[in-house]
Amino acid sequence: MKQGVTIIELLVIFSIITVLFSIISFKFLDMREQQVLKNTVNDVVSSVNKARSQTLSSLLSSSYGVHFETDKIIIFKGTVFSAGAGDNEVTEIISPATISNVTLNGSSGTSGDFYFNRLDGVPSKTGTVTISTDSSSVVLTISTTGSVSTN
Repeated sequence: MKQGVTIIELLVIFSIITVLFSIISFKFLDMREQQVLKNTVNDVVSSVNKARSQTLSSLLSSSYGVHFETDKIIIFKGTVFSAGAGDNEVTEIISPATISNVTLNGSSGTSGDFYFNRLDGVPSKTGTVTISTDSSSVVLTISTTGSVSTN
């Protein structure tokens, strides 16, 4: 009697391994996407809080603001955003996350900015910033006090 593995047994084992690998890969990609979304939300909240803190401490006797683009967050000095300013602090957003909508004081789009008033830390604009991936999104709300909250 010969013992060995038949071609059918090998195909069954290969099929099972392929199915398991597919399930694990899908879950891993989903977990990665959720982590990228979470990190992006933290980056946005951190940038807003940093700009407010720098303004309230009168760092370099200036106001600071935050500019949003689909793939980056920029902390800027002053009350007007200038893309070419040398002191801009840029935080890149990691794909697949993007800033998909910025709604500040009623105007909506994929970019926008606001600054904090130097004496009281009140933002020049309030509204929402939506951060999205392919499967989910988070809406951040910038309040009249300058605090940031999530949905």
